[in-house]
Amino acid sequence: METLLSVRSLRVNFRLDKDTNFEAVKGISFDIPNNATVALVGESGSGKSVTSLSILGLLPKENATVLPGSEILYGGRNLVELDQGELRRLRGADISMIFQEPMTSLNPVFTVGFQLTEVLRLHLGLSPSDARKRAIALLAEVGIPDPDFKINAYPSQMSGGQQQRVMIAMAIACEPKLLIADEPTTALDVTIQKQILDLIHDLQKRRQMSVLFITHDLAVVGEIADYVVVMRNGEIREQGPAKAVFENPQDAYTKALLLCRPRLDRRPVRLPVIEDFMTGDGQAMHLNERKRGIDAADPIILDVRHLGKDFYSREGVFGRRKFEAVKDVSFKLPKGKTLGLVGESGSGKTTVGLTLMRLHEASAGEALFEGKDILSMSPRQFMDYKRRIQIIFQNPYASLNPRMIVGQTLTEPMTIHGIGASAQERTNLAFELLHKVGLPEVSFYKYPHEFSGGQRQRIAIARCLTLKPDILICDESVSALDVSVQAQVLNLLSDLQDEYHLSYIFISHDLAVVKYISDEIMVMNQGAIVEIANSDDIYRNPKQPYTQKLLSAIPKGWHHGN
Repeated sequence: METLLSVRSLRVNFRLDKDTNFEAVKGISFDIPNNATVALVGESGSGKSVTSLSILGLLPKENATVLPGSEILYGGRNLVELDQGELRRLRGADISMIFQEPMTSLNPVFTVGFQLTEVLRLHLGLSPSDARKRAIALLAEVGIPDPDFKINAYPSQMSGGQQQRVMIAMAIACEPKLLIADEPTTALDVTIQKQILDLIHDLQKRRQMSVLFITHDLAVVGEIADYVVVMRNGEIREQGPAKAVFENPQDAYTKALLLCRPRLDRRPVRLPVIEDFMTGDGQAMHLNERKRGIDAADPIILDVRHLGKDFYSREGVFGRRKFEAVKDVSFKLPKGKTLGLVGESGSGKTTVGLTLMRLHEASAGEALFEGKDILSMSPRQFMDYKRRIQIIFQNPYASLNPRMIVGQTLTEPMTIHGIGASAQERTNLAFELLHKVGLPEVSFYKYPHEFSGGQRQRIAIARCLTLKPDILICDESVSALDVSVQAQVLNLLSDLQDEYHLSYIFISHDLAVVKYISDEIMVMNQGAIVEIANSDDIYRNPKQPYTQKLLSAIPKGWHHGN
């Protein structure tokens, strides 16, 4: 196959301070063939995004250097040696990129039509009316409904999946030969993720372009890639045709990435993590199965009846429009068990969690916690229960105070709720919790920005545990994590449940994860419950078309026979 772009001995250095350098990419080489999809796979910090930014010449000038001897060969030229003007002509026209977070890449003050036509006029020199026609055609091509109307919308008026489609429309506007997609589906629902993957796959075939697809999830790769390049710590561990890499991975790290994901056909007591495989005992440890499911005899800790939550938006001068975010939701949560809550964005999952926490006031219904309705209590009465029902948010960085060291974050709730007789006792408790969530004692004295995403999520879990809660609501709390870190956090949640007999409401759009950790699963759509059943039953025999649609969207690429 003819090669479109070749990376040869690429090395990228970052200057951390005047004495310290860090080599993020360590002499890697790979090819991107014409009319093919190459997946660049690895965990956070493996050097994937740095590699893609090097191709486009978008590395930060102040502290990143592509070292001499590195070559990125495209069209007979070494891109590393081009000046900014030449690179700018290449970007968008020949090589374009879709970034991970569409909301930060789209300008919120301009309509999507303005942003699209700007690209077309700048690179292709189209007149305003031709650019607008072309923009509408592009929006239609990427599957945006009613493109004549949507071209006048602002990014904030679109869903996450639609914003990502607009980004793809902008990226393909000038018919590039190479499309770089950097984690384009990480934060999306499984159904939207499937649509975006199918869209990229179809565009690649239809336009006969090449795609460099960057992801940390090997599951996704099996659906889309012709070739796979696996990276770790700035080096390539393995590369080859996707089929060969999946069916017969040679490197221990590739095997680990494939096996860390929860599987749908079994539920080991502990999920394997990367380290298990690097030391060679990954397979043996994880043979015992964990039993899940709910029994009629299980004692109920939370009984939610006919829960409703309405939001109102202004309409006209005096009018207001009612939006029912949660409609007549009833369920029971047994002690020491996990209720999985699944559905697409906007289905009301998070609103249920926030309403039970009283961060939203309920519009209807009751929630009986050991027989007492926590939704109708006065704030004073609820204070005693607040300690016992805690939430772990999706983004730990946004929920941890950047000005407080971890020690203060952990001891402050204990002080407020009168846990521990003295400051020393609270500090000792905090050390104990850090140990429990697998962090060293020195973490007590550090700030949130000094930790990785997975470590911050552990701190958020430790903070919830300071109050010895009975119920933990986990709101998408593993969705943005690498597969191995996700396995560690799921193992931690299972251990804590075994030890403290905690009850979880586990909200997620990742159905493989929900199946692994849940005893019972509740499927929601547009604010209402579609189906509720034991987790194994829902996967084996989904009753409702909506549930069947969600399950059919799970990426199947990561292991065979399932």
